[in-house]
Amino acid sequence: MPVLVTIALVAAGLVLTFAAAWLWQLRTENAGMVDPLWAATLGVVALLVAVCGTGAALNRACVAAGGLLWGARLALHLWRRNAGKPEDPRYHAFRERWGAHAARNMFWFFQLQAVISMLLCVAFLVPAYASPARPASVAAAIAVWLVAVTGEALADRQLKRFAADPANRGKVCRAGLWRYSRHPNYFFECVHWLAYAVLSIGMPWAWLTLAPPLLMAWLLLKVSGIPILEARLADTRDGYRDYMRTTSVLIPWPPKRA
Repeated sequence: MPVLVTIALVAAGLVLTFAAAWLWQLRTENAGMVDPLWAATLGVVALLVAVCGTGAALNRACVAAGGLLWGARLALHLWRRNAGKPEDPRYHAFRERWGAHAARNMFWFFQLQAVISMLLCVAFLVPAYASPARPASVAAAIAVWLVAVTGEALADRQLKRFAADPANRGKVCRAGLWRYSRHPNYFFECVHWLAYAVLSIGMPWAWLTLAPPLLMAWLLLKVSGIPILEARLADTRDGYRDYMRTTSVLIPWPPKRA
């Protein structure tokens, strides 16, 4: 299928999916479902792009498997984390700030997720439409993907185990990977998107695949991820400000002395 047709299909699907999600959150008054939906939707997009692509079969298989498995794991994790709980404090704060315009602004917030997803899917489009497959790049990309997804899953598991212990209520998790990074899960999320850039080495338009990991890092570091989360944690977790002074914000690194 021509790449422009695939882009149009993906764009239309994303807009409609997040519009339907917005309607659903109007009924539930809980926008937290946008997080697992975002991951699941990108997994489906990876599969769609791989099916529609005209590149080498090995490239398309890597895109389909990598995107779908990543999306399924992250979506399931986020769903389990949010299920049965009140709305995420980030989205609740948005509602309060927007007041009477909350419904309208939330619609555009959901559509922003569609735009971000469209930009990220460049990581899938370039390798899915390129030939031939380069065995060295494929092997390196698989290695990066395995490190990224395994690292993110491990960080999520360590934090979940820490939070499940009542004795840790109100405390800061410094276990495992969290000793070396305040947000190891976010770090490995960025690395995941880098895997498709590695897969695309030597392909036409390969430079475009650097945009998704850079975009993800910028969003997490400067926009909706770390700044909002740390502003809340600094006020609700004992010792979090000290944790911020001694521990790398994103890239795992030996902690400084207090």
